[in-house]
Amino acid sequence: MKKVTAVFDIGKTNKKFFLFDQSLKVIFKDNVEVREIKDEDGDPCDDLTTIINWMLTTFDKALEMDGILITSLNFSTYGASFVHIDKNGKVLTPLYNYLKPTGDKTEQNFYNTYGDKSVLARATASPSLGMLNSGLQLYWLKHKRPEVYKQVAYSMHFPQYLSYLFTGVPLSDFTSLGCHTALWDFDEKDYHHWVYSEGIDQKLPPLVTTDTSVHISYKGRRLKVGVGIHDSSAALLPYLKTQKKSFTLLSTGTWNIALNPFNKNLLSFDDLKQDCLNYMQPNAKPVRAARLFMGNEHQLQFQKLKEKFPAANAGIAFDPELFEKIEKEDKKYFIFESLPNINDKKQTSLDELADFKTAYHQLIKELVDLQLNALNLAIGKNKPKKLFIDGGFVANDLFVKMLVIKLPKMKIISAESAMGSSIGAAIVLSNKKMSGKFLKKHFYTKKHEA
Repeated sequence: MKKVTAVFDIGKTNKKFFLFDQSLKVIFKDNVEVREIKDEDGDPCDDLTTIINWMLTTFDKALEMDGILITSLNFSTYGASFVHIDKNGKVLTPLYNYLKPTGDKTEQNFYNTYGDKSVLARATASPSLGMLNSGLQLYWLKHKRPEVYKQVAYSMHFPQYLSYLFTGVPLSDFTSLGCHTALWDFDEKDYHHWVYSEGIDQKLPPLVTTDTSVHISYKGRRLKVGVGIHDSSAALLPYLKTQKKSFTLLSTGTWNIALNPFNKNLLSFDDLKQDCLNYMQPNAKPVRAARLFMGNEHQLQFQKLKEKFPAANAGIAFDPELFEKIEKEDKKYFIFESLPNINDKKQTSLDELADFKTAYHQLIKELVDLQLNALNLAIGKNKPKKLFIDGGFVANDLFVKMLVIKLPKMKIISAESAMGSSIGAAIVLSNKKMSGKFLKKHFYTKKHEA
């Protein structure tokens, strides 16, 4: 029987399941797309019931596979999402979307009570982001839905709730706590005083390091179950484990997140205004990060291009001559809906762009310029000479090659396999030592030159 580790990697779009053998090679993969539903206010949210049903069914089928023995199980998910349960383990609310509006009064009341936004952001390494500050979700629930809040026995971040499904043990972990939650005071290394003032600490389960595991019996099988991990922190782990010199990781997808665990400088107020913040490693050490909602914006703008150019295809090859022409013109055509704009235009005019190839090169060029700004925030003054790129945008030839041209002094390496967060979740439960060859073997890494 081959011993394997199972991992559920739950993204906003794709929900994935992996089986890794003891050398951390993938031997099985399954995935599903789950459509969003509406919460009680009519706002979009993930369909938690369908996700859970798919997970339990998928895992039970995997248990019955011939020739394998699942010995470990872990979870990686996006952050800024809480699941609230009562004393019987019943889920009390929808899985609220981190883009859900809180209502002006709720947020205003919070800052009126606990002080200046920038000061609080500096202490918690969390820019003021509404529901993306998951701590504000708890404040909102307490004051907006007090009858529900009173029933809450525990509020768990999404990865930890999925672990709880199997173990029945409610826990909190550092990686979920450390991603722009506004809950953790990075200077005091404790929950921020507002959390204690509101009594919210009483709703949060015991806090453990991310390598903690719970041993259970599941349908007659002995299982080591991890406490779950935030996906960006998980994506960083394979590189931390294998690299001796400093580097920066650009993890791409719905959010593009630049992660630099070697930048020890304190966050400035200006950094926070530009969505630069701290994440946390599994051992609670901070990681400088800069976020860009680029995958989301790319999807919005690509839909507009498809309406204008029916033959639109994001898989087109990079054209260096066309890029050079666009660079020389240095114009901005796109009005971004979910990204910062430095643009005087009131709306995107695709009529000025002759064909899809030109329009798409222009779009990626403008997105890459914003990406460079975010990268520089994470990189800081002591610039690592190596940049790893993983996730969905690795497959975008234009994105990778434009970055290579614009960063001529950096060694840029892309991971051909978009498994960073899932394999990171498996690594957390493994005592396996890893060399630099691990990345090449498991991620099919590719070096890029201008």
